[in-house]
Amino acid sequence: MALAIFDLDNTLLNGDSDHAWGEFLVQQGLVDAQDYQQSNEAFYQQYQQGTLDIFAFLAFSLKPLADNNRADLDRWHRQFMTQVIAPMRQHKADQLLAKHRAQGDYLLIITATNAFVTAPIAQVLGVDHLLATEPELLDGVYTGAVSGVPCFQQGKVQRLDSWLAGSGHSLRDSYFYSDSINDLPLLELVEHPVVVDADPLLQAQAVARGWQQLSLRD
Repeated sequence: MALAIFDLDNTLLNGDSDHAWGEFLVQQGLVDAQDYQQSNEAFYQQYQQGTLDIFAFLAFSLKPLADNNRADLDRWHRQFMTQVIAPMRQHKADQLLAKHRAQGDYLLIITATNAFVTAPIAQVLGVDHLLATEPELLDGVYTGAVSGVPCFQQGKVQRLDSWLAGSGHSLRDSYFYSDSINDLPLLELVEHPVVVDADPLLQAQAVARGWQQLSLRD
């Protein structure tokens, strides 16, 4: 059983669920519109450039989880799934997942976006497991802090290594699909790196290294 690893945002989805969740909060009037939108855009640009301070971003993005009760958060997320995530789904991405599933591969999403946002998405996509940045929970309440290592850049490698140590899986004949230069450390580790609808920085790396490139855009 080979390991088929997938980035989520702008890879399996045609869009970024983390950025989109921030936009959704603004549109629903759940945060201060001007300040939140400006910060959300600034952090997203830093992410695209590979310069994001992940801890500064998480202090920003996890605060709404701490500021609201779980029932409201879950209700808003169900609306978010219907209105925002469903249109981001891609037929070719579903076909790719189905191909690896039919081959008997183990399907793993690994994403920097926090697990509150991404766990329902991973469930809908039908993958076997999700590794995501974990928001801290105390007595079932989000604190606004991050728990453990953020699943970002080299942190994805650390989180994957920890998971591999207890899972019985290995990187033998493994695949990793990603669009982002932030995922270069993990792309360098797998046997089959595949660059999907890449940002310019990652596309340049793919050309230089002779990595497979594909598009999942419908």
